[in-house]
Amino acid sequence: MFKKFPPHTPLILGLGSGVALFTLTSLFLFHPKILAWLDRNSASLPSQDPNQPSAVVDSASLPQTERDVKLKDVADANAPSLDRSRARYLLAMDLLRKYEGGPALKQLEGLEKQYPVLAPQILLKQGRAHELSNDSEKAREIWQKLLETYPQSPVVAEAYYSLGKYDPSYHEKLLKEYPRHPRTLALIRQRLQENPDQFPLWLQLAKANPFDPTLNQARDRLVKDYAEQLTPADWAMIGAGYWQSGLYEKAYKAYAQATPSPEQAYRYARGLQIAKKLPEARSAYQKLIKTYPQASETGLGLLRLAQISPNRDALAYLDRIVKQFPDRAPEALEAKAKLLNSTNAQSASQTWQTLLNKYPKSDEAADYRWLMAQRAAKSGDYAKAWQWAQPIAVNNSDSQIAPKAAFWVGKWAQKLGKNQEAKQAFTYTISRHPHSYYAWRSAVLLGWDVGDFTTVRSYNPTTVKPATRNDPPAGSEAFKELYRIGEDTDAWNLWQAEIVDPWNLTVDEQFNLGVYKLSRNQNLEGINLIWRLRERDTPEEKKAWKLLRKNDKYWHSLFPFPYYDTILQWSKDRQLNPLLVTALIRQESRFEKEIRSPVGAVGLMQIMPDTGKYIAGNTGNKSYSLTNPEDNIMMGTWYLDYTHGKFAGNSLFAVASYNAGPGAVSKWRQRFDFSDPDEFVENIPFRETKGYIESVFGNYWNYLQIYNPEIQEQMSRIANPS
Repeated sequence: MFKKFPPHTPLILGLGSGVALFTLTSLFLFHPKILAWLDRNSASLPSQDPNQPSAVVDSASLPQTERDVKLKDVADANAPSLDRSRARYLLAMDLLRKYEGGPALKQLEGLEKQYPVLAPQILLKQGRAHELSNDSEKAREIWQKLLETYPQSPVVAEAYYSLGKYDPSYHEKLLKEYPRHPRTLALIRQRLQENPDQFPLWLQLAKANPFDPTLNQARDRLVKDYAEQLTPADWAMIGAGYWQSGLYEKAYKAYAQATPSPEQAYRYARGLQIAKKLPEARSAYQKLIKTYPQASETGLGLLRLAQISPNRDALAYLDRIVKQFPDRAPEALEAKAKLLNSTNAQSASQTWQTLLNKYPKSDEAADYRWLMAQRAAKSGDYAKAWQWAQPIAVNNSDSQIAPKAAFWVGKWAQKLGKNQEAKQAFTYTISRHPHSYYAWRSAVLLGWDVGDFTTVRSYNPTTVKPATRNDPPAGSEAFKELYRIGEDTDAWNLWQAEIVDPWNLTVDEQFNLGVYKLSRNQNLEGINLIWRLRERDTPEEKKAWKLLRKNDKYWHSLFPFPYYDTILQWSKDRQLNPLLVTALIRQESRFEKEIRSPVGAVGLMQIMPDTGKYIAGNTGNKSYSLTNPEDNIMMGTWYLDYTHGKFAGNSLFAVASYNAGPGAVSKWRQRFDFSDPDEFVENIPFRETKGYIESVFGNYWNYLQIYNPEIQEQMSRIANPS
């Protein structure tokens, strides 16, 4: 087995290919209207900075009755201002939602001139207000004005949709000119419900968006009922949609009929491998290698082929990678050394040395150094362990093992009596790897007040959620303005219409999509979309991702706070740290209230049905639903309190028990010394539980440093020493 091929997990759905997301640009024509609109609408709002402090923006998220008084005061001001325009627009929107067209018109009258960034939207809403006032003729006149005045705005699609209620020809224009607009997709679904036998509409629906799992229904229908009408390009699109959804068996079957390409050939072979059709997979990989000998996918294909081949053949494939695909040479050398370990120790040692000498900055070199450091530490040679691990900080600071290595350099320095060096190592870990589990462990050992395993349960940190939302990085000024003032539905509909190519999103666009999913409470998809940005592999994409990480919104989105009030309530009742509870929920379910695990655990805190019955019996809660957030958090916090009680309030053992069960943890306590908790974690024989502990407490640390002002200040001092 070669560890560089990431496992498939229920929460992080990897692409499984290691290659670019999709190469389907040829399937879509960039809409010239959208391109022109984006170019023109990228300018800032006139006269006033839209990001300056704003009473209207601050009140946008308040309940309507609470904010209306504040908005009316601003809207009635004599002097025109950006905030006055915002207040009038929001009041009008509230009135339209109550079907009060006449009063809404009073707020919207002439507003398009004072609020030009949203002028197309204002005309659209004016038409709706006239429609609600039973003046459909005036409504159509206003929408026609929108078409004539702003022909390049994506809001034209909304006007087409509204006009189509009176003249069906506008719906045909909508289908043709805006094939992926949310209104278009709604119209397609409506027509398919009325008459399912419409191949062109199923095809248009399937092409719309690879990130919407509900569109797999369209792909299934095309494969089942219209296979003979599909072109090779259509099959490639269908395969890519399935691949993005993690439906690899369906994907490889589609790719078997797709337009030949290196990506198609690789994914076909990889899909067969995942389906455990190994003879067929070997043949498919060999065809890839023969047909596209120089393609980058072939290098990865050779690695995969080595994984499922006899040792002799595998070694030949790995040697070919080293010679022909230098970017994958470190992976090949690592795999080769592991194969040789059992048959030729001397050759294995030479291969490891080649890896260290030729590719010292590779992740594979870091992994080998860490392996040797661990062996030395287990034998009690901490000086040698330190020597093996220390270069990782210099050569491999971005590798996955780097935070752990930096932390243990400090731990081993302590054992050697080098306390100053240990302090430097812990400080470095926090500075260089601030969002890692090992940064939290380093902060604990440096004496920071962040809660340790024995105190974090009762630690009750202050949490401050951002009062306003930062602008998303991608999209027009109109989209960003709608987002600022809390008109999320219109904002996201506009942004989806602005995307030029949904099959090849930029880094900023993928982040936006993640934020959009979070706004719809599709938290698993949202978090994973943002998390997977780290998988982007071109220099430009890596640069964009690193720039995005400097934005607070990135971290607020990656570590969101759904069900905040419920978590606070039950954490207080159970005398639990609310950030620890939030961290555990993020790991268990990514805040998906109806998620079910393969073994049957249900809901936010992944309660097994039998455990739910046990908890209900102890709490007297006879009527409950594990998919109800209130019930699930009540039960999950009860069980987390129970596991803490089993181990005298020690959160390390309590969290481990939540994953592996109190019985397993009790056995480990008998088997291993737990005077040093870090050593104990390393000795846990269950890889899943070890990773679970690091994930939960890593989540906790991130919530703490993102939302606690005191820790934010300490982190700032580490990042910017005086």
